[in-house]
Amino acid sequence: MDYEIARANMIEQQIRPWNVLAIQTLNALGEIRREDFVPKDYQELAFADIQIPLANGEVMLEPKLSARMLESLSLEKSHRVLEIGTGTGYLTALLATVSGHVTSVEIDPQLHQQAKLNLAMAGIENIELVLDDCHNFCHQGYQYDAVLISGSMPVIPPFFLDQIPEGALLVGIEGNDPAMQVVRYTKSSSLSLSKVSLLETSVRRLRNVDETPEFQF
Repeated sequence: MDYEIARANMIEQQIRPWNVLAIQTLNALGEIRREDFVPKDYQELAFADIQIPLANGEVMLEPKLSARMLESLSLEKSHRVLEIGTGTGYLTALLATVSGHVTSVEIDPQLHQQAKLNLAMAGIENIELVLDDCHNFCHQGYQYDAVLISGSMPVIPPFFLDQIPEGALLVGIEGNDPAMQVVRYTKSSSLSLSKVSLLETSVRRLRNVDETPEFQF
């Protein structure tokens, strides 16, 4: 396979038709070698419009969904980003390419270790990889300019939204099959949030998620 041709085709045939048009996003997709973040058994499918199986029941999101979620954060080089769900590190690498620093939290030790190796080989340095359950990590009182959650949950609970200050964005996936939505929250004040549904999808659950949350936006 000619990976460079496959990458260009992915961008032109999958990414752009999904209204991902920001030059920084497209440049990042062209720069980061997706094939290096895909398990060896699936490298021939690195640019296919599918979710790729990973260790322990996890998945790598399809390229167009990763790109759309990335672009919806409107990141700048000065931004500090929190990513929930490192996986093999591909989306982490994209986030790091268009922002100032990424803290990425992964609960699975095998994926955490694989992401460390992948990101080191890719030369990505403006990152911090954390092995932890995000439900624990997100109660430490830190805040970020943007948050991306790559696993689904019925409703994004308040403690995740506490990770962003006024004016910041959080993008995640809410709902139950077959009606999940990628959503974007904007915090306009400590007591005011706005939510926009961006697109429909279906993604595996975040581990240890509360299936019966009391909070409803």
